[in-house]
Amino acid sequence: MSTTTGSGRRTETELQAAARDHLWMHFARQSAMTEGAGIPIIQRGEGHHIWDTRGRRYIDGLSGLFVVNAGHGRRRLAETAAAQATELAYFPIWSYAHPAAIELAERLAAYAPGDLNRVFFSTGGGEAVETAFKLAKQYWKLVGRPTKHKVISRAIAYHGTPHGALAITGLPAMKEMFEPVAPGGFRVPHTNYYRAAEMGFTGSEEEFGRWAADRIEEVILFEGPETVAAVFLEPVQNSGGCFPPPPGYFARVREICDRHDVLLVSDEVICAFGRIGEWFACDAYGYVPDMITCAKGMTSGYSPIGATIISDRIHEPFASGTVSFPHGYTFAGHPVSAAVALENLAIFEEEGLNERVRENSPVFRATLEKLRDLPIVGDVRGAGYFFGIELVKDQATRETFDAEESERLLRGFLSGALLEAGLYCRADDRGDPVIQLAPPLTTGPAEFDEIEQILRSVLSEAASLL
Repeated sequence: MSTTTGSGRRTETELQAAARDHLWMHFARQSAMTEGAGIPIIQRGEGHHIWDTRGRRYIDGLSGLFVVNAGHGRRRLAETAAAQATELAYFPIWSYAHPAAIELAERLAAYAPGDLNRVFFSTGGGEAVETAFKLAKQYWKLVGRPTKHKVISRAIAYHGTPHGALAITGLPAMKEMFEPVAPGGFRVPHTNYYRAAEMGFTGSEEEFGRWAADRIEEVILFEGPETVAAVFLEPVQNSGGCFPPPPGYFARVREICDRHDVLLVSDEVICAFGRIGEWFACDAYGYVPDMITCAKGMTSGYSPIGATIISDRIHEPFASGTVSFPHGYTFAGHPVSAAVALENLAIFEEEGLNERVRENSPVFRATLEKLRDLPIVGDVRGAGYFFGIELVKDQATRETFDAEESERLLRGFLSGALLEAGLYCRADDRGDPVIQLAPPLTTGPAEFDEIEQILRSVLSEAASLL
């Protein structure tokens, strides 16, 4: 089968050869290109399906990478991009502005809770986190507390790859080859209640939430409140497999941050824009942060953009005199991306996508819960349209797989088998082995059933191979 590119029609074989010789894959082993038989090449998408260059169709069970929330093939968004590019293709927001960036900032501030009224644009999630990290440190210097520079995040949590964001990321293996990273990053327990006993806790889920939140205060007190700038938390932690917050967790964290004058950053690069059924997931869990980082679903992936949404309190010392925030990105607030974001958010409102997620999430959960009858399934957890299935060697003891077994299970079998069966999703072992699902917000019960049937077939085969 051939495909059309800017340089003409290319066959599958030609594309594979060109990829092998020139394309450096992200977060991937290059041996898959240089030594393997080839990689899947995705050619087009429509709704909640994608097709590869061989013509094979798959359910997009991950929205690309938690991104294509409104679904593939939205001609309206493509036409919006073309119209904006025709009128104004590019202009920076460095001491200038353009209507699309102004209007998008206004829209995001209207959606955000509390006094989060200021929007600093970037081009992606990692940059949004980097922005929040630098802004927190400068804020405390401006208000006369320059020793507040340390940051706290959770174990296993992923917060991006820029060098500063790596200090916040809680995955040692992702950082070790880049050491030394920016100093001052400290880790606290995550909120995987399924593994609470391994963290030394026994008790109810609500008690676990308080216990986990109190570990944040413990680190603040140990390091000294006068040295801690911010706490970075995802509403539902992605890495490790969708850890939702236990009841009362964020109320307790907010109380702790207020007590010790520490900023709370809600990293919603994945969780914002409907993934949990709200514009911002902090609303789902009843807390108001000092900053929100967001990206992915803002444009549903039709053009890259990110943003850090900031409270009036943090903005205040920057608002007068000669003070500036010496930080920015060439393509931040790009006119095309901002216009696409505005149109994408209009689609959310017109089609009630947030409401759709809230209505269908219990159905999605119940459908995935059926897989608990498989011996390889240990836990099913998550929220909204964002779920993880933790895989185990033994359901009764919750014994997990060692590194070699996980390699064979995830990369040696599951990743390929799930795709071959028609489902694109994520098999991940940055914590314990999990399968993650985050389909477009346009999916519903019929797609949930189809996803469950594919998972059942492939996981049953996996269990028989162990």
